[in-house]
Amino acid sequence: MSFLQQADVVLYDYLVSEEIMDLLPKEVIQVCVGKRAGHHSVPQEKTNQLLVDFAQQGYRVARIKGGDPFIFGRGGEELEVLAEKGIRFHVIPGITAAAGATAYAGIPLTHRDYAQSAMFITGHLKADSDNMDWSTLARGNQTLVIYMGLMKSEYIQQQLIEHGRSADTPLAIIERGTQATQKIFKGQLANLSELAKDAQSPSLIVIGEVVALSETLNWFEQETSDDSQRRYA
Repeated sequence: MSFLQQADVVLYDYLVSEEIMDLLPKEVIQVCVGKRAGHHSVPQEKTNQLLVDFAQQGYRVARIKGGDPFIFGRGGEELEVLAEKGIRFHVIPGITAAAGATAYAGIPLTHRDYAQSAMFITGHLKADSDNMDWSTLARGNQTLVIYMGLMKSEYIQQQLIEHGRSADTPLAIIERGTQATQKIFKGQLANLSELAKDAQSPSLIVIGEVVALSETLNWFEQETSDDSQRRYA
């Protein structure tokens, strides 16, 4: 039996799909603790306290996150609180968006000819307290993956170009990656901020020469198109 089916309480995020939520038994207590830009969000401190409170009351608690809890998922922060309270926990790793969404977009993160490294960063940046090493982030022959970067796209575009990344570097914005409603907006670094206006959260920004490979490797879009044609033929 899975951990979800054994749980008494499930705390979940907005990014968890309906297909996953449908796996929960009807009697399970479901608590949404998601965070979404521009919408009401549950403070992290509240989520931490809910985990502690339910566990100390004897409930078996499952915390579901979209992607991997240890990559921009605040999983470490939440587990630190549980560890401080002496609450035992078990971690099940997930597939982070940088790996899942790019695979479904036909974009290999690394490639011997185009990218010898890949870097993951968060787009929650503040210009007045930005300590990012933009010279390193702007290097060529690497793939830069930006989580939660739509709102700061203009600033990200400016910094990368100012620090040496070519304005014509291919990029893609992957909206709702791996889902049936997935959309991909492609262009160049010079028009990142314009493309971002058309995309909606959750979206992943991918910058690098490997993005151009999606023209021939985008298997999922082709597969979806073929399925649609078969249904309506």
